[in-house]
Amino acid sequence: MKALQTSWATQYEDQGYFVIRNYFSESEMSALRDVISVFHEKWKQDNAKFYEEVAFNSSLVTGSQYLGATDRMTLFNFISSPKMMQVIESLIPTQAAFMNTQLFFNPINPELKDFWHRDCQYDHDLAGQKKAIAETQVVHLRVPLFDELGMELIPGTHKRWDTQEELDVREEENGRRSNDSLPGATSIPLAAGDVLVFSADMIHRGLYGLDRLAWDILVFDATADFADYVDPDCLPTPAMLSKIHDPRLFAKTLSLTSGN
Repeated sequence: MKALQTSWATQYEDQGYFVIRNYFSESEMSALRDVISVFHEKWKQDNAKFYEEVAFNSSLVTGSQYLGATDRMTLFNFISSPKMMQVIESLIPTQAAFMNTQLFFNPINPELKDFWHRDCQYDHDLAGQKKAIAETQVVHLRVPLFDELGMELIPGTHKRWDTQEELDVREEENGRRSNDSLPGATSIPLAAGDVLVFSADMIHRGLYGLDRLAWDILVFDATADFADYVDPDCLPTPAMLSKIHDPRLFAKTLSLTSGN
């Protein structure tokens, strides 16, 4: 396993992503689907207008608003399972912390197109984005619940700034649109059971179509300053924490958010 973890880390360092095929069994995926479908249906009912007009994702899947304690525990134990921890610790060996989860789906509004972005662009101006890319990054672990078209990524952009064309498309400048094709993109179709690991701050876009329902787990290095991005409700309660098979990922975040 150590050699495999080294291989994952090497590819991530070089390309900004790696994909592991058939990593989860059908029984693991079935249990995950059962829980996340409960969240998704309740979330859609509660956010009907938003869902119909502009939505393509939701967040706080592990929170208490739509799921009971048993279902939340299922998600917490999946996130911190040996399989997931092997992947996470290949990139963040000792200080991994849980941030959030997101659920990505096809938008109802046909005018919404899949768009190129870096996650950091929603929190920072261009100078701040350059700083974020250079200093520290959040890691996405994408688990598709069904076979889907997957994602497009531009390898290496987790470590470099945009070309002029990339910036024009991402920022929709000089007549370009954020869904225009970009040179150097790699398309990664995904199947249920796969896991795609990628830098949140590389240039990427999800591809709409098929039965897209992808669950993203976001983790970060605890030495970075991301604790303010964590919503406490998506974390386990103390009672839950004591029952999680491997609570380290969540315990680290709780220590950051509690000021310990």
